[in-house]
Order: sequence, then structure tokens, then C-alpha cells
Amino acid sequence: MPTPTKVTYHQKARVLELDYDDGSTFKLPAEYLRVYSPSAEVIGHGPGQETLQLDKEDVGITEIEQQGNYALMFTFDDSHDSGIYSWDYLYDLGISYKEKWQDYLARLEAAGHTRKLPD
Repeated sequence: MPTPTKVTYHQKARVLELDYDDGSTFKLPAEYLRVYSPSAEVIGHGPGQETLQLDKEDVGITEIEQQGNYALMFTFDDSHDSGIYSWDYLYDLGISYKEKWQDYLARLEAAGHTRKLPD
């Protein structure tokens, strides 16, 4: 699996930019990272236990901490700070962005939630 060569958080835009050693570059919004957190709070402890994350449109990242040579951990400004994002998981979030984002929006709609436009 490719590994990042550069990680940049654009605070004003609330976007994490990842450059990988295979030439891939991904720009992942903080909201996307938050709603796809690999934490038990979001994904549960097994299939079917996922919790749909609501009202994360304005979430930002306040801290990024490297976990060894294999992952990042984020502290979001909504106090969420669990979940370790491995390089592989971040890469998957990058290559699957369009599909995963559309799935998230469809789940919000199915739940009857209207997503507000970010500030």
C-alpha cells in the first residue's frame, strides 16, 4: 500500500491534503474524515452498529498526531478524538471519496436529515 510523503491541513478550508508515494494526492474535508471515523463511536463494535453522524458540516481539526509510522489520529473541534486512521484507511478514503460521500448523503436523506451548508 502507498504511504504518505506529505500531510498538510488547510485550516481555513478545513481540508486535509495527503500526497502519497505513488503520486496520488487526496484532499479530504474534515467533515468527511469525521463522519468516516474508524472509532467505535462511529462504526460500532460490529456490522449494523454504525452511528450516522449528524451536523458535522462545520467540524474542523484542531490537532493531528502521528501514530508511529502507520497512522494519524485527529482531534476534531467537536471533541471527537478517538479512532486511528491508518495510512491504508486514509488511502481508501481518498480513492473512494465520491462513492463514500454520496453514500453518506443518501443515508442522511434516508434518515430525514437536511444537511446545512457549511459556514
